[in-house]
Amino acid sequence: MKKIQLLALAFLTGNLLFAQRNLTMQEATLGQYTSFAPERLTQPSWKDAQAFTHLNAKRDSLLIRTQAVNWTPSFLFSVAHLQAALTSSISEASFQLTSFPSDLAWKNENTLTFSVLDTARKFRWLFHYNTQDQQVSLIHKIPVHGQEYSLSRNKEYVAWLTDNNIEIADKKGQITAVTQDTDAAIVNGSSNTHRNEFGINKGMWWSPKQEQLLYYRNDQSQVTDYPLVQWDPRVAENKNIKYPMAGMENERVSLVIYDVYTQNKITLATGDQDQFLTMVTWDPSGNYVYVGVLNREQNHLKLNKYNAATGALEATLFEEKSTTYTEPSQGLVFNPEDNKSFVYLSEKDGYRQMYLYSTTGKLIKTLGHESVIVSDLIGFDAEGKNIYYTGVTNQGLDRQVFKVNLKKGKTEQLTSRSGTHEALFNTDKSIFLDSFNSYDVPNRVSLVQTSNQKEVEILQAKDPYQGVITMPKTEILSLTAADGKTPLNARMIYPTNFDATKTYPVMVYVYGGPHAQLITNTWLEGSSLFFHYMAQQGYIVFTVDNRGSFNRGKDFEHVIHRQLGQNEMADQMVGVKYLQTLPYVDQSKIGVYGWSYGGFMTTSLSVNYPSVFKVGVAGGPVMDWKMYEIMYGERYMDTPKENPEGYERTSLLNKASKLDNKLLLIHGAQDPVVVQQHSMLFIEACIKANKQVDYFLYPNHEHNVRGLDRVHLNTKIAQYFFDYLAKPRP
Repeated sequence: MKKIQLLALAFLTGNLLFAQRNLTMQEATLGQYTSFAPERLTQPSWKDAQAFTHLNAKRDSLLIRTQAVNWTPSFLFSVAHLQAALTSSISEASFQLTSFPSDLAWKNENTLTFSVLDTARKFRWLFHYNTQDQQVSLIHKIPVHGQEYSLSRNKEYVAWLTDNNIEIADKKGQITAVTQDTDAAIVNGSSNTHRNEFGINKGMWWSPKQEQLLYYRNDQSQVTDYPLVQWDPRVAENKNIKYPMAGMENERVSLVIYDVYTQNKITLATGDQDQFLTMVTWDPSGNYVYVGVLNREQNHLKLNKYNAATGALEATLFEEKSTTYTEPSQGLVFNPEDNKSFVYLSEKDGYRQMYLYSTTGKLIKTLGHESVIVSDLIGFDAEGKNIYYTGVTNQGLDRQVFKVNLKKGKTEQLTSRSGTHEALFNTDKSIFLDSFNSYDVPNRVSLVQTSNQKEVEILQAKDPYQGVITMPKTEILSLTAADGKTPLNARMIYPTNFDATKTYPVMVYVYGGPHAQLITNTWLEGSSLFFHYMAQQGYIVFTVDNRGSFNRGKDFEHVIHRQLGQNEMADQMVGVKYLQTLPYVDQSKIGVYGWSYGGFMTTSLSVNYPSVFKVGVAGGPVMDWKMYEIMYGERYMDTPKENPEGYERTSLLNKASKLDNKLLLIHGAQDPVVVQQHSMLFIEACIKANKQVDYFLYPNHEHNVRGLDRVHLNTKIAQYFFDYLAKPRP
């Protein structure tokens, strides 16, 4: 075990000498992003290449900073001013603004865009505000029931969803029904297609030609209905959702193009419907549509090009195959300079990289550093000469900003401080706002010249806990995985007033699954305030990002294939063995807590290592992957028919007899992700095995317990540890 060099300082957030106190449970649950959130720039937006705006802390004043005055802030106008402009310009409805809208942004140097609900709450109004003549003009109004609205590029049309159907309105307010499906199993235009997997976050796309709308049509009639009991009515009622379990019938998804002028529809000839359609991208000409077609087995991806006029397949530009799985996660990004090349993201060569292709399917070159994972593709400059991205470095801990010259292939790192950088570029990419935080920096915002990386500091946030809360010490460690070679990141939060001559109980917090990373070089090291609360009660809180977790590359992540939980448990036990070498760890008092995949891991560790973990709390736990959804479950496990041994080995329903510790299961009765059946069947298995298990249900919550009820949840988790592992220390 070695400590990461970056943290040679160690114990970065140590106890302070002022009169301070511990967190309350409400603060620990709700305060991290509210009362204890570090100061930041609110809603920054570039006005042009030399000026940007942001809101004040109260969100009632718009401030402007310009290069001409060295970025010193000045008042631009107030929310009362915008309210007055609304009142004088719009007579057909009334509005009441107490703060600036959350979507306020610059369209150009003289025009702001924003949306607001009217006081009658009948419509969401989309507006332009001209700062020169101080007039508000209406773009569109959308019925309040309209979901996922999408504007055409020239703003002539707006589309939205009403009861699984698509409606379009023109500038005159004339509404046209694009679809009129009465079968609730047919869902049009929804971003929830394929259950939001494969990077899908939209269900409708306007053509660059403006007059065509491309949308998903999702036929779920073959998918099994799944019941969710609604408890509030005097006589409980049933609500059915569509839930495609692994190995069962899948959604049948197609892509349809609707012509606004002719009202004709064309369905793309995507072939076999038992597959997944993603990466949907219009060609800049508007003549073609690109679609990533992924087979049901999720190991063979084709990038297909379709004719937008006929729906016919024009060509398969390239294919990507894998012995495990391939997971497309983003649409194509076209070069604005010629519209004849695009960037495709893939981890096929080991790390998520950018590949520059021509529209004929020819690979032009690979872009960026080969060992740096692309976490966010920011985009091209206007000339199409350079592309910008955020990359993952420092063993997965840091986020840095990079620039790649397309012609030379040269990659330049634009940020340098170890930590997490988030860039907001101006209109010509000559300057960017760099929002930075790290283990010891709550938030620092600076303006960076792209050409030479010269900086002007705009904001240096203070430690919001200083002088108020006694924050525990935190240390980041590097361990070696169970394979004997792979480095793992780990985090240790020490009890307040830590004394190495004493012994302490441990809460191991685990997630462990794909697309999640718990330990980062960010403020509070990626942890929740709840864990600092537990440390204030005398607990060591320990976390390991095992193999299978996110942002470490293909080999690191794909070890889970066909055997979920197995290598993850082995790596978690590496962390436990490290804990057992520490003289200040009470080895008889180690517990584990996790939610979702972490609930699966908590239960797995509890039944496989009952002598190690004396207490477990598993929230929303998967108990048998046969009962999980096709898209996620089959990617990692294949189907139950193809991988019966893997499903048997990873199931927890056949391991209840091994339970020999205190285990609390928590579930939301309305959970549409990990359905309640998982925990209920495990309870039944415990009954059959004559094993005691504790259970708590949140009747009206889904997969996560949110809002004020989360205070209740965290209180229950903490109390379970206090009751059965170790009482809090004063």
